[in-house]
Amino acid sequence: MLYHLLFDTLGLNVARYITFRTAAASLTALALSLLLGPWMIRRLRQFQIGQVVRQDGPASHKAKSGTPTMGGLLILTAVFVPTLLWADLRNAYVWIAVLATAAFGAIGFLDDYLKMTRRSHHGLVARYKLLGQVVIGLSVGVALLVLSDLSPAQYHTRLMIPFFKQWVPDLGWWYVPFAMFVLVSASNTVNLTDGLDGLAISTFAVSAATFTALTYVTGHRGIASYLLIESSATAAELTIFCGTLVGASLGFLWWNSHPADIFMGDVGSLALGGALGTVAVLIKQELLLPIVGGVFVLEGLSVILQVGSFRLRGKRIFRMAPLHHHFELIGWAEPKVITRFLILAIIFALFSLTTLKLR
Repeated sequence: MLYHLLFDTLGLNVARYITFRTAAASLTALALSLLLGPWMIRRLRQFQIGQVVRQDGPASHKAKSGTPTMGGLLILTAVFVPTLLWADLRNAYVWIAVLATAAFGAIGFLDDYLKMTRRSHHGLVARYKLLGQVVIGLSVGVALLVLSDLSPAQYHTRLMIPFFKQWVPDLGWWYVPFAMFVLVSASNTVNLTDGLDGLAISTFAVSAATFTALTYVTGHRGIASYLLIESSATAAELTIFCGTLVGASLGFLWWNSHPADIFMGDVGSLALGGALGTVAVLIKQELLLPIVGGVFVLEGLSVILQVGSFRLRGKRIFRMAPLHHHFELIGWAEPKVITRFLILAIIFALFSLTTLKLR
């Protein structure tokens, strides 16, 4: 809205620059998170929307019971409002990212709502939650497939393989289930990482900042050509969306840092993971996502390995899954787990950026 007012109506030339609008959107998202945080915490307490702690979780988590949750509503507000203000709303990619994120958030909201009403950590039945995520993922995949048919120059179904510049397989119709897998995996792994104060949101902020750089590079023809990566002028507007993810994450971390005043809940974690996955498929960096979000992948794999080992061998690999709980139970203090996982997230992010030139 502000973009159209400043540039289209008032002719303010600076508003057309992606860098200016990304910075403005990021700061707007940060300000909204910081300013609305106290009000959101008070309202959640007023409605008695508090965290229900798992009975089989670490004993240190018992004290967290009753902490306001569903703070993801604050994150999503701080993402959507600046995006609508500063992005070019004629851009299809912006709307795909916003709608997909909102849809994943809606599933998370329903899950959180059922947990609150039942006063249990069991919310939406797992198969129904997964079914909803699959439907959203398939919808995004179909939309992109249609876009590739209508405008092949704007989007295609080929895969860009890290470290390789000549091998570019075209998935065709298979891109739809592939895109679905990317979105569902990203959404669930971020959700699994959300178990300690500030862990998910801090590591997500690193991943979001990395994708902010990737979207900018993808939208800049000169830099993209130099790095031999996919170039898309349409994808440039996603830099603003990613910038709001960074700003909103940093603002929420202010309230979610240890000891947390508020938790994001599934409405936040499912939406943020879905946002990362959506951006990854839009800028054709689907296979770089597991590297950027390496911490999320480790958390997800720890659950898969734990469940698989117990079912096949009757033995557990970790003290408890996801992985962050294992380190808690072997004696690491919660702030130490969070800090070390954050360091890992930064390492993964830096490594992912080096792959842009190593191809």
